[in-house]
Amino acid sequence: MAIPNVSFSSPSSSHQWNYDVFLSFRGEDTRKTFTSHLYQALFEKGIITFRDDMYLQKGDEISPALLEAIKQSKISIIVFSKNYATSTWCLDELVKILECQKSFGQMVRPIFYDVDHSNVRKQFGEVMDMHEKKFKEDMQRVDGRWLSKRQPICPVGI
Repeated sequence: MAIPNVSFSSPSSSHQWNYDVFLSFRGEDTRKTFTSHLYQALFEKGIITFRDDMYLQKGDEISPALLEAIKQSKISIIVFSKNYATSTWCLDELVKILECQKSFGQMVRPIFYDVDHSNVRKQFGEVMDMHEKKFKEDMQRVDGRWLSKRQPICPVGI
């Protein structure tokens, strides 16, 4: 896989970057296929990339560690796949990525893996209905984080 030369100059000179790239992906969909190849190509180019199974140890609290890794990354690459939006972890990562984009100028790049980019927004809407049923007791999580003005967060326009 060819990776173009990318400049990793800091969008915000006062922000601490520990990683060049954070990979957000649905593990069941792409971990052993596309994402592992992408990670390897980035590694071979000397690009310091955070991938959850590479840096987290068993027993670590996953959520705080992932959220901190997002914050410490210059670029987030979101690998949208057929089941990306069904994962609550992926949705929480996506929220944090969009917050970091707004707050620190973090660069965000989507990749559409085995899914048509024009169907992603529709997919997010359908999945939000599923999450609303699942989280009846915790609707603040759905309404406050994953939905904005009753529209699912979906950065297809990135």
